[in-house]
Amino acid sequence: MRLNKVRVHHMAVSVVERLASGGLLQIQGKPEVVVQQLESAVMSELQVEDRLNAEVREMLKQFEREFAEGRADYQKMFTMVKKKLIKERGI
Repeated sequence: MRLNKVRVHHMAVSVVERLASGGLLQIQGKPEVVVQQLESAVMSELQVEDRLNAEVREMLKQFEREFAEGRADYQKMFTMVKKKLIKERGI
């Protein structure tokens, strides 16, 4: 996961504050509830990406020899496989 919980919290607070101050969001009740819900949604999406990255790494293990011998580029293959899975799964 690229963002830790503290950064996600600060991001959620900032987003809620900006939307509220810009008149794009009206909060009835405590803003902390909205912040917590936004944090939860962001963390959930980040976990989806983490699981996808782990799956791609596992898939590419079968090509370790090609990567070691320089016949294939790991980063290019990782990106290509990840994009394909994203498209196939509608992520």
